[in-house]
Amino acid sequence: MIHSLAFETEIESYNQKQNAAIELIQVVGHLWLNQSIELVLFRNQLLDRRASVVLRLHRASETLTGEALHIQETLVVARAISSLNLSPARIDIGKLALKVRERALRDEDVADYLRHELAGAYAPHTCEPRDVVLYGFGRIGRLLARELMAKHGAGRQLRLRAIVTRDSVNKGNLEKRASLLRHDSIHGDFEGEVDIDAERNALVINGITVYLIAAQSPHEIDYTAYGIADALVIDNTGAFRTEQELSTHLFAKGTDQVLLTAPGKGVPNIVYGVNDGEIDVLSDNIFSAASCTTNAIVPVLSVIDTTFGIEQGHIETIHAYTNDQNLVDNMHKKSRRGRAAALNMVITETGAGDAVAKVLPQLASKLTSNAIRVPVPNGSLAVLHLQLSRRTDLQELKKTLKKEALHGKLADQIHYSEHKELVSTDIVGTRAAAVVDAPATILSADGKSAVLYVWYDNEYGYMHQVMRLARHIAGVKRYTYY
Repeated sequence: MIHSLAFETEIESYNQKQNAAIELIQVVGHLWLNQSIELVLFRNQLLDRRASVVLRLHRASETLTGEALHIQETLVVARAISSLNLSPARIDIGKLALKVRERALRDEDVADYLRHELAGAYAPHTCEPRDVVLYGFGRIGRLLARELMAKHGAGRQLRLRAIVTRDSVNKGNLEKRASLLRHDSIHGDFEGEVDIDAERNALVINGITVYLIAAQSPHEIDYTAYGIADALVIDNTGAFRTEQELSTHLFAKGTDQVLLTAPGKGVPNIVYGVNDGEIDVLSDNIFSAASCTTNAIVPVLSVIDTTFGIEQGHIETIHAYTNDQNLVDNMHKKSRRGRAAALNMVITETGAGDAVAKVLPQLASKLTSNAIRVPVPNGSLAVLHLQLSRRTDLQELKKTLKKEALHGKLADQIHYSEHKELVSTDIVGTRAAAVVDAPATILSADGKSAVLYVWYDNEYGYMHQVMRLARHIAGVKRYTYY
């Protein structure tokens, strides 16, 4: 009888948590769709999540907070936010719930506290939404399309209006493009609706018309014919890398800015969160989001260099194979990459060391780098061997990175993990640019030689960095509370 009562109590307790999670999901959806207010939990997305996932995110918060947040704590905060008349914003209710806990506030006093704490979110929303064109529709292009449409909300930020491809646009190709957008072998099905409009050569995504345009060269397109004006063109092709090549996008009618999703030559290479403050988005109009590897390692290197100093180091990237490699053995212009990607580990060159210097000039000539392509389709790892300028201990090293992941300006970029069983598939779907594997961290006996293991989703995590930079250069950033 005792065991039966305990079992029933456990069921009732979990049902209460699920009901609270369901209510939280409803509040999150209402705020996003009607007020463009996005609630996150320690930078983890809550929009369109299942109740079980929301509860799991609460349990996982223990890694950062010491004591996991309870679903009721965040629900009280979410309810209070919904009672306030805030402008569009991105708000971490995990951080707010911790502050409410520290102050031992009564539920009825939370709204008054938040009015003061979120004072910056009352400023009028003055930025105009921006049209976006995706030039290229490959791995990164399709993930960007998913995110742009999933985060369309009230349409107050970035609006996907068109996609440019090199092949012809007809019903057959529209159906293929739609299918590739709906289904992804790595990231799963798109949680939305995708239809085709063959008469208008368009995809209809979540009820929004997105035109498909066939073009061999950027300058030949007239975007204004599609009702598009002052667009941000996000070039995902990798075919244009120099300032001169990328500037051809600006010859097309209806364009205003260009963002390259690859390292660029002669244009600002930006890792959002690190050096985005160095660009002038009002006068400059061509930008590069650098590479996935650069976005993964630069935030961590920046923290380490600022806190401990870096004398020299080596970066070894264990990278998922990519589309430029061969499926089976065949000719390839680069050494070793001609061998079957899914069967071989392939040593190849990487510009990661030089790329770091473009973002963190103080590390110029201090880092060497190399890469190994391995037989996994997504999920990569960077091993940072660093000689530090001052001695430290393992506890201080980990504490520094953990603090940055929770409280620092790079909280969006760095995720801190104490999961001792972490493997590459666990990284797939991570929104942070870098995941610090704390248990794997090594420090030499003299406290000056560190080895850091930094995981990254080279597709999805990088895509989110591109989105952050796109919102910045397009001038549609919301108030953010982290």
